Amino acid sequence: MALKVFDLQCEAHHIFEGWFSSHEDYDSQQERGLLTCPLCGNGKISKMLSAPRLNVSHLKKEKQPAPLKQAPKMEATANLNDKELAKIQAAVMQQLRVYVKQTEDVGKQFTAEARRIHYGEAKERPIRGNATPEQRQALQEEGIEVMPIPDFLDENQLQ
Repeated sequence: MALKVFDLQCEAHHIFEGWFSSHEDYDSQQERGLLTCPLCGNGKISKMLSAPRLNVSHLKKEKQPAPLKQAPKMEATANLNDKELAKIQAAVMQQLRVYVKQTEDVGKQFTAEARRIHYGEAKERPIRGNATPEQRQALQEEGIEVMPIPDFLDENQLQ
């Protein structure tokens, strides 16, 4: 499946990529309020003008990015131009994708498996899967830390 990669920007001027199956998919997700900024959670997202991109990742051998060095201090970012900031944001997004790739996808069994790990009934390991907002809330009330991961960080969701 060919993917459309759009440069998106939230109301707080964070720039990030969005991967969609089509322009219509983007429009549909935008209309349903499903798009949020991965950096601040802002839901007011706009598509930026960008040059066309080709998804040719399948043509080159996968290479692992180097781990990120210490993040720049917040006061230093005020002096960054848009290109430098976009470069840092892209590096952060790539590192997040690496972290997601290192987790085990337990699918719809996420809630049960998270509890089993928390209570020592299963081997401790990083997992990801599907949970409703209510299930995530219940886990957090039990002291089990969880966080939603946007689909665009999971390369398996994009295939």
